[in-house]
Amino acid sequence: MNNPVLARLAALRAAMQQHGVAAVLVPSADPHLSEYLPAHWAAREWLSGFTGSAGTLIVSREQAGLWTDSRYFSQAEQQLAGSGIGLMKLRVPHTPEHLEWLQQHLHEGDVLAVAGDSVAATTQRQIERRLADSGATVRTDLDLPGAIWADRPALPQAPVVEHELAWACISRADKLAHLRKAMHRLGATHHLLSSLDDIAWLTNLRGSDVECNPVFLAHLLVQADHRATLFVGRAKLSDALVAKLAADGIGIADYASITSTLQELDAADRLLLDSGRVVSAIAAAIPSGVSRIEAANPSTAFKAVKSVAELDHIRDVMRRDGAALVRAFRRLEQRLAAGMTVTELDVDTLLHEERSAQPGWVGESFATIAGYQANGALPHYRATPESHVTLQAKGLLLVDSGGQYLGGTTDITRVLALGETTPEQRRDATLVLKGMIGLSRARFPKGASGPQLDALARAPLWASGMDYGHGTGHGVGYFLNVHEGPQSIRPPVAGGALVALEPGMISSIEPGLYKPGRHGIRHENLAVVVEADRTEFGEFLAFETLTMCPFDRRALEPGLLNPEERAWLDDYHASVRAALSPLLEAADLEWLSRHCAPL
Repeated sequence: MNNPVLARLAALRAAMQQHGVAAVLVPSADPHLSEYLPAHWAAREWLSGFTGSAGTLIVSREQAGLWTDSRYFSQAEQQLAGSGIGLMKLRVPHTPEHLEWLQQHLHEGDVLAVAGDSVAATTQRQIERRLADSGATVRTDLDLPGAIWADRPALPQAPVVEHELAWACISRADKLAHLRKAMHRLGATHHLLSSLDDIAWLTNLRGSDVECNPVFLAHLLVQADHRATLFVGRAKLSDALVAKLAADGIGIADYASITSTLQELDAADRLLLDSGRVVSAIAAAIPSGVSRIEAANPSTAFKAVKSVAELDHIRDVMRRDGAALVRAFRRLEQRLAAGMTVTELDVDTLLHEERSAQPGWVGESFATIAGYQANGALPHYRATPESHVTLQAKGLLLVDSGGQYLGGTTDITRVLALGETTPEQRRDATLVLKGMIGLSRARFPKGASGPQLDALARAPLWASGMDYGHGTGHGVGYFLNVHEGPQSIRPPVAGGALVALEPGMISSIEPGLYKPGRHGIRHENLAVVVEADRTEFGEFLAFETLTMCPFDRRALEPGLLNPEERAWLDDYHASVRAALSPLLEAADLEWLSRHCAPL
């Protein structure tokens, strides 16, 4: 069977020739610059056949390349085979990043096309600067992938609902008042937001336009005088909800009318926007006489710091999520012991069945990763009906999953020993756990950032000449996106911002190790930054582990843990047992007690 990607690339190149375009840049993006996209904007996936969440496609007259990071190297090699698209491995020596490649391959008079609704305003400026020396120009008014996409999915039309105050904890009136204080400090009369998680958090609304993320397609224009306009499909909101929003000073306008509204701003207005989170097509609608204040959305920092009430809900959600995992893992173990056929897909089904029975459950927070043996070495592996394996009573199963609840968002990874394991597997799992424990136990001065702490999780692997290619931790939303900024725990990047960790911020702690064709290890808990103590050297912070679920000690080599690490693991398991026991009974309670026993 011919690869459909070949026909799509041919159609794209025909459109390029018609419009005098030398190359097309296709990012993984939508008009809100979201990490996960509605199908309507999944042009890069449709054109290339690569389904990973991160990737950039460039198609020129003779060549095509897809740039992605180490999480997806193995997956991309498989999915791009026979497509005519080369894999360009990011952060690998001698591989140019995509803007450098464009500099090398575009010349005087060449035109690069990138859809203006899929590129940030700052990124467009960056591309133009990089291409200036070569004499090439950029057009953002051409959406060539969209022009050839005959069966392009329609925009999602899921309803928008209220996140009730009992769960949201802070009223939207109070959130908007807090935002307007920040606008006043910056001298802004208006503030434009296009990032969906900021909008959902500020308005205490939720939706389901993006798979696994409880957000909805919208833009928000906030004025300093207690008025705001939500640009959203009117049919998504009930009349009662529209009335409640109006009472809080929020009017409703059509989703597509954001550009015409911006065009009505005048020279006396001062517009605050994060040009890294607003696409160029929308930024271009702002009249040239309007003063722009380019800064991070204040709400991004506000929502990253969870309130005391939110953390109370999150701790309760972690207990219920942990109990659901215990039931699912116990059922999995029972089926394997009985000799039943169990596949990677069945793991996802078991987790869904148990989580969906919990109070306040809404859905998964991302697509479950259940990778057995070699599949565990693919960091973002996803079993499908067409491609999955059957589990056996031996080796390792990596399970990375999470849930969306009215009271919080969960994300956890556990490595399960399904039977006999090798010394190499147990050593690797233990070294990764040592890194997780090292970071989880850290004390650090106030003002420290994630990149300053990242090495604590890697040190045990580095000592053995090993490493992993992804970050160690990401922020997590409150019944919002499972990946949330501005903080992160990852290796330092030249020129990258160092965001200080603050009490109330939630981060994952998830070191890993991946050996293609053999096995993969990742241990992951969520933790909240808390105040630790104050000394003569200042204030110090620490992590409180939130996730409540035992590690599979059968996958470990206890002799590699020092006394402090063994004590941490025993103390953690004692906490898990105390937290989950009231929610379990019979065989599930016995399973918990057995897996939480001291080393």
